[in-house]
Amino acid sequence: MGMLVNGEWTTKWYEPDKEGHFVRNDTRFRDRVTADGSSGFPAAAGRYHLYVSLACPWAHRTLIMRARKGLEKAISLSIVDPFMGDDGWSFSEFPGSISDSVNDARFLREIYQKADPEYTGRVTVPVLWDRETETIVNNESREILRMLDVAFDAFAEHPEVHDVWPEMEAEIDATITALYKPINNGVYRAGFAVSQRAYDEAAGELFRALDGWDAVLGRQRYLTGNRISEADWCFFTTLLRFDAVYYVHFKCNWKRIADYPNLSNYLRDLYQQPGVAGTVNLEHIKQHYYRSHPMINPHRIVPLGPQLDFAAPHDRDRFGS
Repeated sequence: MGMLVNGEWTTKWYEPDKEGHFVRNDTRFRDRVTADGSSGFPAAAGRYHLYVSLACPWAHRTLIMRARKGLEKAISLSIVDPFMGDDGWSFSEFPGSISDSVNDARFLREIYQKADPEYTGRVTVPVLWDRETETIVNNESREILRMLDVAFDAFAEHPEVHDVWPEMEAEIDATITALYKPINNGVYRAGFAVSQRAYDEAAGELFRALDGWDAVLGRQRYLTGNRISEADWCFFTTLLRFDAVYYVHFKCNWKRIADYPNLSNYLRDLYQQPGVAGTVNLEHIKQHYYRSHPMINPHRIVPLGPQLDFAAPHDRDRFGS
């Protein structure tokens, strides 16, 4: 993975805590784009550029919102190579990748260095870049997701799509927060644990949470009711990768998502929403995880399977919409 320290690139991996738990660093760029420009970053067509990985679940949620809102013409895109080696994320000609047309960077770290020559921290995706001020606006996926959902309506082909709405905003935010530790980050806490105790704790929390949400989805179509919310997309990108990657690579093998009747049908329901399938690239996902973590998979062998059919019929219509 590597990181920048005072603007200089190092190959330093994450430091576990004293009990062997994986500890994720906080994101640092936290400015906002607003419709009225009060933040200093006004929404505009052609001004902002999104850097993502098709493999990364955090970046994937922003791609989904960009597609659902119809912001492809308003917000341009670069997609990194799925392999993340000692140089971190890079731009290449790997099928499905898109080079950096804005800054002509070879490595994503160059974008962080341009925004802050003294930056210390991880070089992560997604990144929302402002062409006008030549800086990173934000690199926190949850906040970029919200900006794309609410700030760019004037430039969206589908401004009627909103996955957060005022009367449910607090509940949606609380649900996203509830998903984060045990599930979204929980698979990483299990996969990158360096002690049995840390792994057992993370895996236990993960499957208790999955059991709980499977029960919730036995009563209603989506996480916060019978309408899709941002929380569903935050859940979806983890569920999508689970059976192909996390079950094996991160040792999250108590159950597959396919073994959960409600989660598996819910996953297919979300995948089949307009625009979503086009954001999914299982080749990038598998290439990234199985090749980029030699401490887990030292020979970097990418498995053949599993066979997954997200386009298969689902039963979620029983709840209506």
